[in-house]
Amino acid sequence: MTTITLEPLWHKQKKHIAIKFEYNVAVKNVVKSYNNVRWSKTHRTFYIPYSTEEIHNLFLYFRKQNWFVDYSAFKKVGKTEDLSTKKPELISKLPQPANEQIEELQQFKRWLEQKRFSANTVLTYTEVTKLFLRYMIYKDLETITSRTIEQFNYDFIFNAKKSVSYQNQCISGIKHFMDFKGIMIDELDIKRPNKDKKLPTVFTKEEVKRLIDVTKNLKHKVLLVLVYSAGLRIGEALQLKINDIDYERSLIHIKSAKGRKDRYTLLSKNLFPLIDTYLRHYSPDFYLFEGRSGKPYTQVSAREVFRKSLRQSGIKKQGTLHTLRHSFATHLLESGTDIRYIQELLGHSSPKTTMIYTHVSTTNLKEIKNPFDSM
Repeated sequence: MTTITLEPLWHKQKKHIAIKFEYNVAVKNVVKSYNNVRWSKTHRTFYIPYSTEEIHNLFLYFRKQNWFVDYSAFKKVGKTEDLSTKKPELISKLPQPANEQIEELQQFKRWLEQKRFSANTVLTYTEVTKLFLRYMIYKDLETITSRTIEQFNYDFIFNAKKSVSYQNQCISGIKHFMDFKGIMIDELDIKRPNKDKKLPTVFTKEEVKRLIDVTKNLKHKVLLVLVYSAGLRIGEALQLKINDIDYERSLIHIKSAKGRKDRYTLLSKNLFPLIDTYLRHYSPDFYLFEGRSGKPYTQVSAREVFRKSLRQSGIKKQGTLHTLRHSFATHLLESGTDIRYIQELLGHSSPKTTMIYTHVSTTNLKEIKNPFDSM
């Protein structure tokens, strides 16, 4: 499997993302096709300006090629730090799996697909399992035991300061591989860490309006308005079909969303004329937002649309397309909508997930009198 390594790069007094790979003409052409990629003669690498959103976009871009993307080098790096003195990542030392292991990984992938896991989950579990098998070769380990997995977790995840999400993905992926192989082991002495409980960024209604107003392209405007006004995940918006829009009931039918669940969400009546104009102008055949050859518009393109509008709007907050979904839920809560209805509209399985919006809503906070005001 082709490996793309993303690393911090300080170049011309600015932070960039270095894109590294074992030389291959086909891989090189794909890298060069990415927007804003440049070549540094000094550092002998392709690179683009740094942003956390750009790391995510690169990850999705290369994952579409079924390539492994290693972005573990992105820790906090100061401008004065000499990157050349950093110890090489353990992953660079891991030998490639043998042919029979590659075939076994393909069988594991098909097994996961038959279990009806999402495409992203299948790819993630396959990749982390491959890393585990490479680690076993590196450590000259032949048998998978609970001790083997605990050692992998310590060396490759804990010592390497991988994220909490990545650790949980690794443990889940390896456990499913054990199930696939029919291997029984003693109970793992690995405590799954809790994720950081960070509050979501939320735009004000005025900021949402400003974001939409600066978006002049009709297709892009409809996409942003729909994501906000219906509280959609970007994947849900891009999978919408024309006949999923129910004008008579002012509803949108979301089919096979996260957890393979269907639901209905709101369709703003103010959006009717905009959608009508869009459909007459673009004439999509099947999906509401179509890219080339009638396929759904890509998430990479949709995120670029959002980033461009965010820059033009002058909004200083850091946000993503998902911020529009957070804003939809928060604005509903602030307008007095029962949180149980918000849960249904968002498609959350548990009310605990929806309750996070009670922490970012300012409705009740505004009623609290600040003690400094009375001084």
